[in-house]
Amino acid sequence: MAGLVTAARLRELGVETRVVEKGDRLGGSMLLSSGVVWRHRSFDNFRAECPGGDPDLQRLVWERLDAALDWLESLGAPAVERETGNPRTSGRRFDTRELTDALSRAGSEVTLREPLVSAPDGPLVIATGGFAVRYAGEHGLLLRASPWSEGDGLRLAREAGAAVTGGLDEFYGRALAGPVPEEQFVGSAQLYGRHAIRLDDEGLEFFPQEPSWSETDLVQAIARLPGGRAWYVLDRDALSVRVRHRSVGEMVETARAVGGTVSQADFLGHPGKLAVRVFASVTHTIGGLRTDPHGRVLREDGASIAGLYACGVDVGGIATGGYASGLAAALVQGLAAAETVAAES
Repeated sequence: MAGLVTAARLRELGVETRVVEKGDRLGGSMLLSSGVVWRHRSFDNFRAECPGGDPDLQRLVWERLDAALDWLESLGAPAVERETGNPRTSGRRFDTRELTDALSRAGSEVTLREPLVSAPDGPLVIATGGFAVRYAGEHGLLLRASPWSEGDGLRLAREAGAAVTGGLDEFYGRALAGPVPEEQFVGSAQLYGRHAIRLDDEGLEFFPQEPSWSETDLVQAIARLPGGRAWYVLDRDALSVRVRHRSVGEMVETARAVGGTVSQADFLGHPGKLAVRVFASVTHTIGGLRTDPHGRVLREDGASIAGLYACGVDVGGIATGGYASGLAAALVQGLAAAETVAAES
């Protein structure tokens, strides 16, 4: 999303641009998401939920998002919902295919199947989607993201002297019942950990505290278990609880339908209850390159690297320590980076 937004805004500003896409399609992980672009309702809540983040980058996203959403709709991708369904957040939901098409129409020349190997002449905006593929592979976790987000941008920028933020060991993801096709990433999420007893393979409770509302902390805890897997144990009453648009029972049935393990929990010491095998999956990494609010990539001493910019989840320092909308960061940072490039070119 960040790259497409940058290209579309640069074209508006009269800057000739070329989009280089490693994959065989546009849209990256945005295309595989729920399409909800959101922010916390108050900036204080944003800071409280992501306490390790850079306040300046967080302020940028929080203050510019509403106008940025209007800009998205102006490109011909109307929001399909204007509420997130979560009282903690505000934002809009888009059809991700329509959004990808609208951004690509508004952008510039695109080259598919071309990896980012070295920096070209002239300004470069890095928007390669972080390093979810590498992170999932190194930790033996499922991937719930574009298969091309391997950290190419991070590598190239580091070679140019870029600094990185904290949170390189953090990620946002969901509990899944097992490997699923891309089109089932959203619908297969097992998002009811707060209503379950959370057990490891020995039948021991590994996460006794209340999960955060996003359950990102719970998924990260599952990732630290052997095999990145756990059990959610549910009683009958929990199955009727609704989480956003679905009931827990419906999510369990989805787990069964995609080939996940759903069984009686007697073997875990909980007779009469239901056990669902869940695995941690990685959607995007949280740590990344250090930038200023204008998208300039920074060195360790805080100086910017001439001609090098970044946006999206290649940038760290926004959701560190918690969870924030990756699509919102991609949108706002893409606009900011484009405007900086145009001003400095």
